[in-house]
Amino acid sequence: MDLEALQERIGYHFQDEDLLLRALTHPSYVNEHPEEGPDNQRLEFLGDAVLNFAVAAWIFRNYASFNEGEMTRLRAALVREETLADFARRLGLGHALRLGHGEEVGGGRTRKANLGDAFEALVGAVFLDGGVEAVDRLLDPLVGPAARAILSSEADKDAKSRLQEWAQAELGVTPRYRIVGEYGPDHAKTFIAEVLLGEEVAGQGEGHSKQAAERAAARRALQDLELGGEPSNTEHQTSNVKRQT
Repeated sequence: MDLEALQERIGYHFQDEDLLLRALTHPSYVNEHPEEGPDNQRLEFLGDAVLNFAVAAWIFRNYASFNEGEMTRLRAALVREETLADFARRLGLGHALRLGHGEEVGGGRTRKANLGDAFEALVGAVFLDGGVEAVDRLLDPLVGPAARAILSSEADKDAKSRLQEWAQAELGVTPRYRIVGEYGPDHAKTFIAEVLLGEEVAGQGEGHSKQAAERAAARRALQDLELGGEPSNTEHQTSNVKRQT
């Protein structure tokens, strides 16, 4: 692994390269090489919190006219798994991940959950090594173009928000979500969610987090209601919805 080349790509050079190495260490690698631990999960936890703060501050500085709801929707779109995985791909994190053999042969280097987690872990590592200013320098060239793309396509209003607006206006109900199943190993679990409109199951979907599964279920419902909702490669929509009138 060429850590120097990776640091060139991310635009930040670590004082403590062990932090970078830990950010790239998937739990499956430590399962097979316990002497190489720890994995990146603690850094991922920290990075998630730092990322939410840093992105919120970036939006506050760059979109002075936005109200709270607009800022909240844009932040949600910028920190969700798909966006973070795209950031990770742009930085080449997938090629640098340390994976166990089973995760490697199972396509772990391109799995969005792994990429998103690695990006969060990288943010946590940069924060510990260089502070908030270093995180801002890492994020700025990534977040700016992503925010503009999201706003131009109105993708900041996600499927759950669109379904809720329609259901409240047309049916007078608020969609409810429930997790009805899960499968897979702990480090790559897939959740199954249903969305209900009243007592009717309006859609079902799968994702690598409960939130991703709920978004997939909402997209399925939107599609069946002919209200839009594009399929996703990582969130699998299933079932059909009976349109309520």
